[in-house]
Amino acid sequence: MMKIAEEAEKIQDEMVTHRRYLHQNPEIGADLPKTVNYVKNELLKMGYAPELCGGGVVATCGNGENQKTFLLRADMDALPIKEESGEMFSALNGNMHACGHDFHTSMLLGCAKLLKKHEDQIKGTIKLMFQPAEEIAIGAKGMIEAGVLKNPDVDAAMMIHVFPGLPSDGKFVVLADGPASANIDVFRINVKGVGGHGARPHETVDPINVCAHIHLALQVLNAREVEANETFILTIGEMKCGDTFNVIPDSGYMRGTIRSYGKEVRTFIKKRLVEISKTVAETFRAEAEVVFEFEAPNVINDQKLRNDFMRYMDEIMVDNVDDAKKVYDGKFAKITGSEDFGFVSEEVPALMVGLVAGSPADGYVYPLHHPKARFNENSLWKGAAAYTHMAMRWLEEN
Repeated sequence: MMKIAEEAEKIQDEMVTHRRYLHQNPEIGADLPKTVNYVKNELLKMGYAPELCGGGVVATCGNGENQKTFLLRADMDALPIKEESGEMFSALNGNMHACGHDFHTSMLLGCAKLLKKHEDQIKGTIKLMFQPAEEIAIGAKGMIEAGVLKNPDVDAAMMIHVFPGLPSDGKFVVLADGPASANIDVFRINVKGVGGHGARPHETVDPINVCAHIHLALQVLNAREVEANETFILTIGEMKCGDTFNVIPDSGYMRGTIRSYGKEVRTFIKKRLVEISKTVAETFRAEAEVVFEFEAPNVINDQKLRNDFMRYMDEIMVDNVDDAKKVYDGKFAKITGSEDFGFVSEEVPALMVGLVAGSPADGYVYPLHHPKARFNENSLWKGAAAYTHMAMRWLEEN
């Protein structure tokens, strides 16, 4: 058995360099010119022939010996958050890699280097997927539509997501089989009223009042309309009505998310969101329109891949894997966050694994998406080793 963990440790500094460059140059959405160019050039240096695909980058490695293909995915986009982490390599452009995608990309670049070194030992094909636009849940779908799962056809896939703020620093956390993340549906409720002077409200239809009543009415969904053993979260994160203190505006809007696990409850909540919004608005003589802006299905963890991963990791990093169903009182077995890798898991057997990158005891106390979030770079080599070993061993056995 090749000593892949030791080899990964030797290129830790290279991955830190990748990570800090990406961290200082965060880009958001589907258009990531600096990031894509960086990834493409690094792959070219390693001897790959990277191709652009749906706004991302794809490269393949291996000899195709057994006609099977294993895909490894890393997302590359950041968030529109002003960084307050205090790191010496903090971003200054108003965006931030607060979700660890700079880690994911750097780990997969490290994996690419290790794979190239052992290309003659790869019993099949390994496809590397560097993806944009995960934060707006359109990147994976776009790359699938552009053919990332074809030529050669992908048989199985895996991704790693780093998490700061958990006690077992540097350990992998294998999420549950079945739904491992939440479905996400992002919505906007547009409310149309009749504006006027604040001194004569009887001549208006106040959209602020309507938005407030819709917001309150939606809370009944969790309390009275869905079984207690079903889990879903409806969040209103943005509400905008009016521009000054003494004018009742013509219109307003709210934006939010629905996070769920089952298909039936997802369909029901979306239906009731529309019904409640429209009927509450009508009660106050206003109009409401619900627009679903984007969505992503939950990641479905394949049970066999999950078992394979835990077995394979014991070969290179003994006692470095936690079963999420058994640690943290099972609270981390599936996450309430969303992940557009779910589009991949709809097409092929897939696996999402967590990697702890910083514990509270060591000062990594802020969660993902926080402007002060920090990540322990010592986890980088473990991610690269896991990507490499998982793909090679799976091809060897399948």
